[in-house]
Amino acid sequence: MRQAELRREKNLSRNVLIVDDEPLNRALLGRIVGDRYNVLYAADGKEALDVIRENKDVLSLVLLDIIMPNMNGFELLAVLKGDAQLSKIPVIVLTSEKSAEIKSLELGAVDFIPKPYDMPEVILARVRRSIELSEDRNIIRATEFDPLTGLYIKEFFFEYCKEYDHYHPDEKRDAEVVNVNRLKTINELKGREFGDLILKTIAERIKEKAEEFGAIAARCDSDNFYIYTKNLPDHEAMLKDLSDYLKQKTGSSKISLRMGVYEDVDKNEVIEQRFDRATIALDSLKSGYSSVLAKYDSALHDKELFGEKLLGEIETAIEEKQFKVFYQPKYDVSGEKPRLCGAEALVRWLHPEHGMVSPGVFIPLFEKNALVQKLDRYVWKEAASQVKLWKDKFGYCVPVSVNVSRIDIFESDIESFLVNLIKESGLSTENIHLEITESAYTDDSSQLIKTVETLRADGFKIEMDDFGTGYSSLNMLTKLPIDILKLDMAFIRHMTENPGDRKMVKLVVDIADFLAVPTIAEGVESEDQLTILKDYGCKIIQGYYFSKPVPADEFEKFIKNDNCR
Repeated sequence: MRQAELRREKNLSRNVLIVDDEPLNRALLGRIVGDRYNVLYAADGKEALDVIRENKDVLSLVLLDIIMPNMNGFELLAVLKGDAQLSKIPVIVLTSEKSAEIKSLELGAVDFIPKPYDMPEVILARVRRSIELSEDRNIIRATEFDPLTGLYIKEFFFEYCKEYDHYHPDEKRDAEVVNVNRLKTINELKGREFGDLILKTIAERIKEKAEEFGAIAARCDSDNFYIYTKNLPDHEAMLKDLSDYLKQKTGSSKISLRMGVYEDVDKNEVIEQRFDRATIALDSLKSGYSSVLAKYDSALHDKELFGEKLLGEIETAIEEKQFKVFYQPKYDVSGEKPRLCGAEALVRWLHPEHGMVSPGVFIPLFEKNALVQKLDRYVWKEAASQVKLWKDKFGYCVPVSVNVSRIDIFESDIESFLVNLIKESGLSTENIHLEITESAYTDDSSQLIKTVETLRADGFKIEMDDFGTGYSSLNMLTKLPIDILKLDMAFIRHMTENPGDRKMVKLVVDIADFLAVPTIAEGVESEDQLTILKDYGCKIIQGYYFSKPVPADEFEKFIKNDNCR
């Protein structure tokens, strides 16, 4: 039975290298460990180094004599210690000299076997234990690091930061979050392999500069890097260095890096909170190319506290109907006279203490904290109820579009919720349109498309909102299940003075014609903008030219004044 167990262990292909210039010693050790392990031999350090390099991926242990010709044991240990890959192979030193132990430990040896070899069971126990400890350490090491970049994963990163603070309590440190702007779009347009090259290149530069910055680094989420660094005088220079290196290595100047910084962190805060604050600074940047670095300061701190207050009040605000649904009309301008053809439902928060809170404040906050679903469903109910009221009052049903977030789409009950809402309201699916931003399609297009196709099969009209900002590929666009393209207002705003924006508008309208879907232009404010859009063939207009978003009772004037019934 014992021999069978030994053979099974040997079959696991653990390989042990015995390095000794005395043939008798090699043979003796080989007999001791050979029943359990596959044994390789070398007569000196130089020969051993060749064997180690050739077998580095399958070598479990080195048994190393110290006194040898050509290259002695100390010299070989020094070479192994200086090589990142070879240093991971455990080495047990074979020596009768007690004085050699300290130097061997300093050079990376894990244990000692004294000469002469008169206790085989002890030798086997030490060999086995050293191999097991090394394998366990390698397993732990593999879970510590992100396999793509070789940087720490978030959980181990936080632990190492805490450990560093423990031994350097008085050292000033900064928390940095570096983000690859629009990485998901880059993956969509250029392929994931190119996106992975970007991430690996950034990590490569961070590793090179880590010692200079006194930094610990991690890859967190798909497109963010966390860096815990000594207090730096010039974060802009560090970000520029990363950007220049990335441009040099990839040959692309169109990749934008952004950084959020929390300087001189408060060490009374937990490490996770320090990086949350750096992330808040990062999130304060617009998703563009004009601003690339932001620092956490008192203004952002006040904003953070205000945001936490709002997050805690959403349930009460919904129960008390503090959220008010406003409606902005849409007009069909294809005829001689504009005709009311729909509206968009837009939420406002009439806060009892702070007055009207901008949706630009609370909607991103709710999206980030996965609370926007509650708000969206509240708005859907309010809008459906209002459409039914108008239908009963005027005998005319104004189609109203409601916003659907990425979080909503991935809720398993979204179809049943919307279908039941329509039935309970006494409406049809044509009365409630669903607006989904273009960027949502690029995040997880396959799952989103599947859900949207199901909703379209139920009869809902799908509007792609903010078209032109998500950079969908044309190939992808032809596959998307949509009924209406809604042109982002950023192109409308400067259309009259910017030829580039006019060309983009014309291109979008042409794309919509190709897909046989109408185009809605939102954000229209002037007669000149309206004229250009009509000339280009855009049929539906939304914006301040006709009206700002208004409460439901004020919107009724558009229904009364319209001649389309």
